[in-house]
Amino acid sequence: MKNGNNSFRHESLQDRETIADILSSLQQGLSNGTLKFSDENNEITLKPSGLLNLTVKASSDSGHNVLDVRISWSSNKPKKLKKELKISVD
Repeated sequence: MKNGNNSFRHESLQDRETIADILSSLQQGLSNGTLKFSDENNEITLKPSGLLNLTVKASSDSGHNVLDVRISWSSNKPKKLKKELKISVD
C-alpha cells in the first residue's frame, strides 16, 4: 500500500510459518544493517544503526489477539533506555 514518498506499509493475511519466515528475514536484515521492503505498489530501504528502540505490545481479548513489534531509531544521539525483555516459548 503506497503511503507517501518515504514510507512503506504492507498488510496481508499469512499463515504462521510464512510470518516466521518474514520475521527471520527481518532478523537477517537487522544483523546486516540493511532492510529492504517492497510490494507491487512501493519500496523502501532502511539502514538501522546505533542504538535502536524496541517496543513490544501483546494483548488478548475475547478471541482477538494482537502482537505489535516496533523498532525505531534516529540519526540523532538517542537517550539510553535499556530494559531486559523476557520472551518464553512453550
